[in-house]
Amino acid sequence: MCGIVGYIGPKRVVPLILDGLKRLEYRGYDSAGIAVVGGNGRLEIRRAPGKLRNLEESIRTAPIDGVYGIGHTRWATHGRPTEENAHPHRDCTGQIVVVHNGIIENYIELKKQLLSEGHKFVTETDTEIIAHLIEKLSTDAPLEEAVRKAVKRMTGAYALVAVSAKDPNKIVAARLGPPIVVGLGDGEFFVASDIPAILQHTRSVFFLGDGEMAVLTPQGVRFCDFESHPVTRSPQHITWDPIMAEKGGFKHFMQKEIFEQPRSVRDTLLGRISQETGKVFLAEMNITEDEFRAFRDVKIVACGTSWHAGLAGKFMIERLAGIPVEVDYGSEFRYRHPIVGNTSLIIAISQSGETADTLAAEREARQSGAKVVSICNVVGSMLTRESAGTIYTHAGPEIGVASTKAFTGQLTALLLTALYLGQVRGKLASSVSCHLMQELTRVPHKIQTILERDAQIEDLARRFSRHSDFLYLGRGVHYPIALEGALKLKEISYIHAEGYPAGEMKHGPNALIDENLPVVILATRDQSDPASVLLYEKTISNLQEVKARDGIVIAIATEGDKLARESADYAIEIPAAPDLISPILEIVPLQLLAYHIAVRRGCDVDQPRNLAKSVTVE
Repeated sequence: MCGIVGYIGPKRVVPLILDGLKRLEYRGYDSAGIAVVGGNGRLEIRRAPGKLRNLEESIRTAPIDGVYGIGHTRWATHGRPTEENAHPHRDCTGQIVVVHNGIIENYIELKKQLLSEGHKFVTETDTEIIAHLIEKLSTDAPLEEAVRKAVKRMTGAYALVAVSAKDPNKIVAARLGPPIVVGLGDGEFFVASDIPAILQHTRSVFFLGDGEMAVLTPQGVRFCDFESHPVTRSPQHITWDPIMAEKGGFKHFMQKEIFEQPRSVRDTLLGRISQETGKVFLAEMNITEDEFRAFRDVKIVACGTSWHAGLAGKFMIERLAGIPVEVDYGSEFRYRHPIVGNTSLIIAISQSGETADTLAAEREARQSGAKVVSICNVVGSMLTRESAGTIYTHAGPEIGVASTKAFTGQLTALLLTALYLGQVRGKLASSVSCHLMQELTRVPHKIQTILERDAQIEDLARRFSRHSDFLYLGRGVHYPIALEGALKLKEISYIHAEGYPAGEMKHGPNALIDENLPVVILATRDQSDPASVLLYEKTISNLQEVKARDGIVIAIATEGDKLARESADYAIEIPAAPDLISPILEIVPLQLLAYHIAVRRGCDVDQPRNLAKSVTVE
């Protein structure tokens, strides 16, 4: 969840590390710090609670410089967000410093042992014990050997980076859980917790695997596992343009990423469909068509926004492939003793590919003999390396904590998966495939037409930005979009919002409706689909129930739908689309509505309080 940046090379270290930390601000943090070693071998640290500007002010007041160093943005887990508890943390000698993401589960036991041996601790954190443990184990040993011995005594999840002034010109990184990326430049080397931190300098990266270490020196990088066995791996080439990680004239990253959705959906489709034959082509699958035909059930595991995508994917896969689907929260899956085996297909969805709960769930499933296909946005991430196949969303870096373009990319990837399963299982007529393919290619343009109505949605936000509660309703495949619309609003505006199946309103939530409650209803229809028309009619009935109780109705309706427009108090129209494709369009105005409401309320849109972009610990 926190941010790590390290650098060794000829450039000025402090500005480079600070710039990298700024590019990781989206991950969420409440304090920051930096440690550098100068040419004279002196190690210096600056730390500050709050935002990075506080750290920059500390450095301006007491300047530091060095030839290599490490930096960190911390989100408090053990200990309050104070300067004392901010990373990097020193050992007793002041010669070793550590930055760390994750949780050391046996830190109390280790701390008691170190205290009995004379170590003095000055913070409330679990991270400080790592520095002391390395100090204890570094007598007459190189830093990497001390780190290797230390990690074998620790339990938990961690990504750590260490520097020692006693073993100069060296940075050592180790991973067990949260991500670590190592970048290769021209005579310079980087370590970070996520790609955007180093994307300005290199696109050639290694992703450390669990139980692996990296040793960075001016001469190069060495990789090994926790048993000192060398690890050989080719670097990944990152295709993201560094400019994609900049705001590009938009006020916020979230706004930019909403407006990037026509391109990101188009890129997710690129090379995967044939409009002529209706065939779907999924590369990077170590699963045969015979195996796909043999699956008897599908289980989707994900967290947060990705879970909402999975719920929509359930409707897509069951309708097009005729196979039963369950959708689980990654955090619940392995604790309910799920029934999976070699006839189960697991679809694990994660924007980062490093979500701890989702990784734990897919590992549980693999141990039971199931095959895993991942839907992910980050090439080479842990989830993709552990999966038998991957469908990359090609959304590019998503910096805003509230996911937008990754979500529409996931919906697109899930629809491709449903089409593919339907085809290989012989459940889908080629005419249906061809029709959906053609409609999919029109989605980017249709999203663009919705984005052109941004001013209308901003005006709507002005009317409702001071309301304290919202209700979002949908039926069928549109219900997950109601959940996602509510999540977008609550996470960036701090307004209480709830998504609910429209047909369940009579079973309790109708009691909430009064003249002060805005109710957002997904009331689109596919005129060519009788089931969609029937569901639409029932949704309009639910809309009228809300109106009868004086609720304020905001309808997301299909262009030209006079009934929905006249029944609602306010209507946002979107282009017509097949029922299974319309969720990709419906979410866009809900993203914009949440964004503009949050801006009007003065909220930190890109970095909402108490949230982080990647949840890499349980």
